[in-house]
Amino acid sequence: MASHYFIQCLFAALGLVSLLAALCDWNWFFTARNTQFVVASVGRRRARWFYGFLGLLLVATAVFFYFNTPNVAT
Repeated sequence: MASHYFIQCLFAALGLVSLLAALCDWNWFFTARNTQFVVASVGRRRARWFYGFLGLLLVATAVFFYFNTPNVAT
């Protein structure tokens, strides 16, 4: 597996987790140390919007680069 495919899968997986956390309002996600700054700054509702948008952006980036990366034989 080429390294760029691994990075694309990682972007897609993290984007899906972020998007699902925003849609399902996962408590474990929004009480994690890494998200506390955003939740404390703008509130949980806006943090959900932020992480939902971030998830969509990550998935869209993964899809974009999947279709626009040339297939190089190794």
